[in-house]
Amino acid sequence: MILTVTPNPSLDRTYEVPSLDRGEVVRATGERVDPGGKGVNVSRAVTAAGRRSVAVLPLGGAPGALVAELLDAQGIEVAPVPVAGATRSNIALAEADGVLTKINAPGPELSAEEQELLLETVRRQSHGAAWIACCGSLPRGLAPSWYADLVARAHAAGVRIALDTSGPALLEALREGPDVVKPNAEELAEAVGRPLATVGDAVKAAEELRGLGARAVLASLGADGQLLVDGSGAWFGSARVDAVRSNVGAGDSSLAGFLIAGGTGPEALASAVAHGAAAVRLPGSVMPTPADLDPAAVTVTADVPVDRVLTEGVS
Repeated sequence: MILTVTPNPSLDRTYEVPSLDRGEVVRATGERVDPGGKGVNVSRAVTAAGRRSVAVLPLGGAPGALVAELLDAQGIEVAPVPVAGATRSNIALAEADGVLTKINAPGPELSAEEQELLLETVRRQSHGAAWIACCGSLPRGLAPSWYADLVARAHAAGVRIALDTSGPALLEALREGPDVVKPNAEELAEAVGRPLATVGDAVKAAEELRGLGARAVLASLGADGQLLVDGSGAWFGSARVDAVRSNVGAGDSSLAGFLIAGGTGPEALASAVAHGAAAVRLPGSVMPTPADLDPAAVTVTADVPVDRVLTEGVS
């Protein structure tokens, strides 16, 4: 079982549009409503792969009730933490050329009592979990050290932690030694405080995060592929993708693929790449099933192309 923790979940509305013209009436060609939040997406991807996942998340108001209903309909076990504020609603506009524009609401502010109840719920639900995936931004009210506290509590209980967050929350948590962190290229650059122009730059940045405490770093480099850097070395993975439909949740699908495959080594990296590549070929934040995967299109190598220039340099 993979337990996910999403401190700031959302109700996500995705509209497919031909193009986005400011100030004009834009008619959508497709619409989806999905439960959202990075941890929620990991649970959805794990479940789509035929594995068990339990989602811990604070829920409030009508949007929160709909998130729980949608997750239940997908066969995901929900461990809700009732909160006074309404769960946020987000909007994504996916253009025909693959460009995605997202509007993310701030979400409710959690009280001290709600914060402690969230931690206690994670503790109760973590028994028997192979991994706890802690994902996404922190809602208002939670200090940047909240994830660090959660990592420490999980390790004390003997459970492995995967962390997908950014900024101060990521840096604070590193001191507690999360088993794997999953930044994208922009988050990796932010964490080390300098631009990343090549794959080699990303490798060095990942090694710095390991120096700060992370046991392994799974870095998403967008169209350029993915990196895994741990105590035994570095691997680079990529996959052929003919057409991108939506990259919403692709990184979350990658993390799910990584954990499903054990969460260590090049085989897990190959699974992460396959899941991420499959996700971008699907509409909205639809998570891939095993039938959507194309393992033959995936390449994983220890011969990391350090001189390869990233398609979009990250500052």
